[in-house]
Amino acid sequence: MPPAPTSPDFPSREPTLPERQRESQSLPPPEADALAHSARLAAGIRAEIAASETAAIPFSRFMELALYAPGLGYYSAGASKFGQEGDFVTAPELGPVFAACVAQGVAPVLQQLGADAIFFELGGGTGAFAEVVLKRLLELDALPDRYAILEPSAQLRERQRERLQQRLTPPLFALVEWLDGPLPHDWNGVLFANEVIDALPTPRFAIQHGEVYEEHVVVDGDGFARVLRPADAFLGNAVRQLERALGTPFAEGYRSELLPQLPYWIQAVSGGLTAGAMLFVDYGYPRAEYYQSARSDGTLRAFYRHRMHADPLRWPGLQDLTASVDFTALAEAGVAAGFGFAGYCSQASFLLGNGLAQVLQRIEKIEDVGERQRRHNEVKRLTLPSEMGERFQVMGFEKGVEFGAAFLAGDLSFRL
Repeated sequence: MPPAPTSPDFPSREPTLPERQRESQSLPPPEADALAHSARLAAGIRAEIAASETAAIPFSRFMELALYAPGLGYYSAGASKFGQEGDFVTAPELGPVFAACVAQGVAPVLQQLGADAIFFELGGGTGAFAEVVLKRLLELDALPDRYAILEPSAQLRERQRERLQQRLTPPLFALVEWLDGPLPHDWNGVLFANEVIDALPTPRFAIQHGEVYEEHVVVDGDGFARVLRPADAFLGNAVRQLERALGTPFAEGYRSELLPQLPYWIQAVSGGLTAGAMLFVDYGYPRAEYYQSARSDGTLRAFYRHRMHADPLRWPGLQDLTASVDFTALAEAGVAAGFGFAGYCSQASFLLGNGLAQVLQRIEKIEDVGERQRRHNEVKRLTLPSEMGERFQVMGFEKGVEFGAAFLAGDLSFRL
């Protein structure tokens, strides 16, 4: 991602295969303890492959283990992931601007719900988002009754807890709790997920001799390799339904990702959300753009030390694996879960429509020249089309509430 990527989004053009190969070859080698960690996870994956009837596991299962295997997966273990010392930088880690605007966007929802509202964040990062959101919601008189974080990494939980305990007043910190799964009871509130759907374990399909195949992973010497196996009925039917929706069959050799389980995931994480809203921020495309003929190898990427490359099987547990979001599928899944579609726009438009002008006014009053410049650079990263502004998009859903003005700027729903 020229210059060296600092967030798991896409460059302005898709790299060619030779470029990806060069990127993969230029990766800095992990340290010995990291390699030992990866070797332990790889041994577990090899054992699962050996125990399978076909000596192969679906790529989605490999991705699940690589990212979420207890104590060893990328998001479950203790390796640093965020910031310059990690593999990527997310919007909340750049500074307070993103979270402050999100807080302003959801404040009307929380005010409509009243005193028992819950803010439910999927994946808490370093805790930077929660810190700013709680402070800003206090200013807006829209504090939730609880702030719940679903975080699979014990190390990140502790990092979040330490940060929030140090930087929040005791009454604000008392609102925060950590969960191991979706809320187990009926609840009212806001569900928020930034760069979560792109990390859901995704099946990879391929068209071969006119039939639908699924990518599997096999043992290959000391490493792993991807091979094709006939798709099961669930994935095969999903691909054929996708072709019908697109109005054209996929070409021979076409490969990509498809999340037929997305509706079930939405229903699971929203759980008993009886009144409230869901807000998703991620990178991706509407369906027709996602499955363009030119994007014939899908969107799967690996990120390691701020370098994007195309070898998802290398160093399991040490690198992030990600695929773009089909926002048309997300819209369908949200509506199927019983929510009303609230809006869809670019990240830049969402920030502009939710208080960015006021944030900029506050930035101009910062006396420290260096800090003021850092905040200006943060706004540029968040909003410029060549950075996160257009590649990242925001989609909202509502049930029994209204977002209000949150999506009035730059509506993109006509593209879905």
